[in-house]
Amino acid sequence: MSGPAPVIVEFTHAGATLIAEERGAGHPVFVLIHGIGMGRTVFGGLIDILTEHGRVVAIDQPGYGDAPEPPRTPTMERTADLVAAYLRSRDHGPAIVIGHSMGTQVATELAVRHPAQVERLVLVAPTVDASARRVAPQLWRLFRDLAPENPLVLYRGAREYLRAGPNLRRKLHAMLAHHPELSYPRVSAPTLVIRGADDRVCPRSWCTTVSATVPGARYTEVPGHRHETMIRDPQEAAVRILAFVAD
Repeated sequence: MSGPAPVIVEFTHAGATLIAEERGAGHPVFVLIHGIGMGRTVFGGLIDILTEHGRVVAIDQPGYGDAPEPPRTPTMERTADLVAAYLRSRDHGPAIVIGHSMGTQVATELAVRHPAQVERLVLVAPTVDASARRVAPQLWRLFRDLAPENPLVLYRGAREYLRAGPNLRRKLHAMLAHHPELSYPRVSAPTLVIRGADDRVCPRSWCTTVSATVPGARYTEVPGHRHETMIRDPQEAAVRILAFVAD
């Protein structure tokens, strides 16, 4: 990647640590929050696109990517508090907060608990479908979604899941214990919900329910994409995000 080297920041708050990679400059500030088993590196292609339009802050949540494992797995709410504290420490708010999969749960809580930090909210492949808040259905859906994926997505996903370490089970529990549908009606930021049209993890019925529950939210689908729509060929998702921000 051309341009200045990224700024890597390790930030600790209330006993948990995140790693943030910052690229680009100016306004708006895009904050990228990854899903379960992932890390900031899966956003490489999206970062390349968004840095042409502002500053990009890609987060490794505690216990993911390069961020150290915390003594206790934080809830979605506590992770949101950590991200908010980081954004305040860097004077980055209000920001365009983009969450993918489990990251949408953190992003939603960030918008609800710390609205001054969120200019706009983008929920890509929002979890967890309230009708399938159990481990077995979630893993089966993920397997069916990933089975036909291309090798790049599978490689990146496998690498990050291994880095997430032996505590992935309790992280999955923290994700499933959270009820985002209780927070959606309290979101005040303009919101865009994006779904890959072939996503088997997040059914259309659930994603349209999310967009109907968040006040004034918009909904869009990316044809030919599955759950990892921001990882494999992120151009289409980026076009929708940038149009939403410019509107």
